[in-house]
Amino acid sequence: MKPGIQVPNVTFKTRVRDDSIEGNNPFRWEDKTSEDFFKGKRVVLFSLPGAFTPTCSTYQLPGFENNFAAFQEHGIDGIYCLSVNDSFVMNKWKEMQGVENIDVIPDGSGEFTRRMGMLVAKDNLGFGARSWRYAAIVNDGQIEAWFEEPGISDNHGDDPYGVSSPETVLEYLENQKKTEAA
Repeated sequence: MKPGIQVPNVTFKTRVRDDSIEGNNPFRWEDKTSEDFFKGKRVVLFSLPGAFTPTCSTYQLPGFENNFAAFQEHGIDGIYCLSVNDSFVMNKWKEMQGVENIDVIPDGSGEFTRRMGMLVAKDNLGFGARSWRYAAIVNDGQIEAWFEEPGISDNHGDDPYGVSSPETVLEYLENQKKTEAA
């Protein structure tokens, strides 16, 4: 993806808490569109191969969570974590990670990821179709900046991480702020 490109318009199948539902699973289905997530906002979107996986759980998600205030200082309205996982998995992973500031987007069918050009096979790990790791700054639905890990390919033997890290995205925002001030 390149800066200036509009994110694909898709419908995500999400599960949201509804306290009017009794029992130990008070959630209902709610369709949300790309527009619901991106319209009128400047956000960071980061995508990863899978919830509960080591790099995603140890570094990427916690890194964005722990730096949320720093992102806000740079004009970021929200941070979204997207993965080719269903809403049940994404919600449980968010809960188990103790995440409060990051919203998760379940791309269960991989439609958004495919249309972003980032869907890869991870059959070598038994994962099936998953997202290649990337991050983006999205401003009102349009990609402002793009951070893609190198080597995108099916059944890649490694799991590169660095280009899409919260530190790299923050560094970009800090440099952008310095450039605007000059």
